[in-house]
Amino acid sequence: MNPTPPDSIRHSHPTQDGAGVKIRRIHDFGGGLDPFLMLDELKTAPGDEDVGGFPDHPHRGFETFTYLVRGGVSHRDSMGNEGQVQAGGAQWMSAGRGVIHSETLHPDPEGLHGFQLWVNLPAARKMEPPRYRDVGTDAMRHLPEEDAPLDFKAVAGSWQTSAGDTEGPLGQIGEGAGMADLSLPAGYRLSLAVQLDERVLGYVFEGALTGLNTGELGVWHGHTMIHLIARQDSRVLLFKGRPLAEPIAHYGPFVMNSDAEIQQAISDYQSGRLAARPASID
Repeated sequence: MNPTPPDSIRHSHPTQDGAGVKIRRIHDFGGGLDPFLMLDELKTAPGDEDVGGFPDHPHRGFETFTYLVRGGVSHRDSMGNEGQVQAGGAQWMSAGRGVIHSETLHPDPEGLHGFQLWVNLPAARKMEPPRYRDVGTDAMRHLPEEDAPLDFKAVAGSWQTSAGDTEGPLGQIGEGAGMADLSLPAGYRLSLAVQLDERVLGYVFEGALTGLNTGELGVWHGHTMIHLIARQDSRVLLFKGRPLAEPIAHYGPFVMNSDAEIQQAISDYQSGRLAARPASID
């Protein structure tokens, strides 16, 4: 089995956001990662307690998905939700027509390591009521393969792999998109079965795959099978979803379909009309 080379590779770049939080970021608001928009990697050293956070800020028109490898994060929002997850857990928020929230980071003795993914919403759903949910590590579903130290952890969406099939506890993010955390020992080969119209992203945050190094995001589109081979013991975040193929208008924390909708979001936020009332979660 030969590895499936990515159709393109994106490189993460250092920046900072919020109250001085240092991150590595990959973003594309031109549709090149559609239905995904941005991936941030947050990582601090052991003993570094001054990591900042993300004070109250608005969102409209997309979903955020936060996943922790080490440390913890707590969430508060204008819907009245409060939640905290630790290493191995995830927080999901669909901003819909508008929400204001804050995130506080909690390093453990080994530091903090986490990710936040932005997932676009289709035009028909951008003005839905916002929703929030957190999922602890105990709810995650793993695929160990007999006699092999593989760990395929499904967080969201349905996955079909050469190690078995599984589905994450979040069901799906965005419009049927999925996310998984993959640990591969050196030399291991794993195959993913995907739909021809799905875009698949793989971000290596430890080790290296054939064709992908640490800090690189591989992008596949138009495949029905993707073969991954680990050159070293590796950790990879996997994302998959069908492109929305809709216009993307972006300004700061707002992602809509037109400049007029962006201006309306800014006006609604400035006038206090953006944050919606709480919505129930299925």
